[in-house]
Amino acid sequence: MAIKLDKVDVVVVGTSWAGGVMAAELAKAGKKVVALERGEHREVKDYVGVKDELRFTNRFDMMQNLSHETITSRNTLDENALPVRTRDEMMTGTNSGGGSVHWAGATYRWLPYDFEIYSKTVERYGEDKIPDGMTIQDWGISYDEMEKYYDRWEKTAGTSGEKDPLGPPRSNDYPNPPLKDTPPIKLFKEATSNLGYHPYQVASCNVSERYENPDGEVINQCQYCAFCTQYGCDFGAKSDALVTVIPTALKTGNFELRNDAYVRRVLHKNGKATGVLYVDTRTGEEYEQPADVVALGAFTFSNNRLLMLSEIGEPYDPKTREGVIGRNFNGQFNITFLGTRGFFDKKKFNLYMGAGALGGTMSDFAGDNFDHTDLDFINGGGIELRQYGDGAIASNHVPKDTPSWGREFKKNSIHYAHRNLQIWYTPATMSWWHNYLDLDPTYKDDFGDPLLRVTNKYTDQDRNIAKFGIDKCKKIMTEMGADIVDEDEIPDEFDHIYQGGHYAGGVIMGENPKTSAVNNYLQMWDMENLFVVGGSAFPQFAGHHPTATIGALAYRAAEGIEKYLAEGGMLAKAHSKSYTT
Repeated sequence: MAIKLDKVDVVVVGTSWAGGVMAAELAKAGKKVVALERGEHREVKDYVGVKDELRFTNRFDMMQNLSHETITSRNTLDENALPVRTRDEMMTGTNSGGGSVHWAGATYRWLPYDFEIYSKTVERYGEDKIPDGMTIQDWGISYDEMEKYYDRWEKTAGTSGEKDPLGPPRSNDYPNPPLKDTPPIKLFKEATSNLGYHPYQVASCNVSERYENPDGEVINQCQYCAFCTQYGCDFGAKSDALVTVIPTALKTGNFELRNDAYVRRVLHKNGKATGVLYVDTRTGEEYEQPADVVALGAFTFSNNRLLMLSEIGEPYDPKTREGVIGRNFNGQFNITFLGTRGFFDKKKFNLYMGAGALGGTMSDFAGDNFDHTDLDFINGGGIELRQYGDGAIASNHVPKDTPSWGREFKKNSIHYAHRNLQIWYTPATMSWWHNYLDLDPTYKDDFGDPLLRVTNKYTDQDRNIAKFGIDKCKKIMTEMGADIVDEDEIPDEFDHIYQGGHYAGGVIMGENPKTSAVNNYLQMWDMENLFVVGGSAFPQFAGHHPTATIGALAYRAAEGIEKYLAEGGMLAKAHSKSYTT
């Protein structure tokens, strides 16, 4: 029998950017907020002195333990899905701050085209440009409406950057100047400029200067130590929930963070959420946390699975193409980060210094910034050169034709240790009727609940856009003067490797309740006091990294929750706009 706790205004599930922003904003507004985090308690001090490549890069210490709960994966509807068991096959953050703590720090605003992709594609190219089976749709919100939320998140995070020459309009500059221009970045910018492109510095949440955000939280200056991706920052110089929104929420006195709290169900009665059911994984005790509003701010997989297990919303059925929960699985992984690696005989670089978002980029081939009339795909992506800072274990890059052992391998390994650079393309991922999420009929977690099943298959769109990007990267690397340019290979099929962490969809935004689960405040169409926030809301994936958009949507949702608590009812009107399926 679950122990019933005192009711609060809002219960938030998850403590990364989505859950953290909502918790901070609502606590500041005087609401009583409880946040439930499945992982252990962590603070910035816990990451001091932990520059351990074996522990974090090779053994994925900060990632979810998949032996208790994972996903299953398959390519097609007629296959049996199998569990993804190792953390090098799927990286999902856990503990206080969630994935925000181990992220690299690269941040982009998505383009106006991305938010109205269906309408703008049809307007410019006609309906025939969208292939049969592609289920892209407008978000139900425009970039102009999103701009103020982007601005707010960037100020909270202290984002360091410079304006994209081809980017959308901004109400303000970034709050901090960009990171350093290093020799590899200068070389990239020179080459892309020579080719007629418009390079600029990657906007970074590895903060360039000591910064105090509008909530009074201090983010320190990046030291370029290279331990960003898959690490917590021991300098407190990487914008994450641990140094920003969680401390802000705690200072209000209206917020409680409970760790080791594994949420199993959203409880509901008569069409309204009444709270959540969770287990304290330290004691095994089960609790019911009542609340006026339930806000799911967990990872994409968890948000989807919780709704399915709680029997909220109509599950998507790929055979009839009806239903919404689990629809439009998308994201950036595996086929996404492809490009070229160049090897230089006469140029040498210090590749052991760096930061997660230290790099140069360009948007000439992002979104609809270029004419797609004669191209066999829609949308585009960013091209990046990043100077992450190589690790001693993982930095043994040699040309493709090098033997995997022996004298030539040793010679090339030493020679090219500081003489190789990588450029990649981050293409958008479109949604398809056959890529979706549901509950697995066979495999269960420690509590006997079904695992989430992913069905995902590559399409010609995926392969064509990847080939286009690799070709552009090759031209840039050649212009940079590389003596050897190795191209990445495009896989024939998705191989069930969920690296990169950018998984999205399943609880998607839109104007039509028949094709979307949440409105533009991230409020469930089927349950007005339930808000579902995060990458799960993306109807499809743009050609840049997602974190700024997740943060902006969290501010939008927090505003909506405040409005709902004051007024009640649905916050956005439904429309019956249809999309090609």
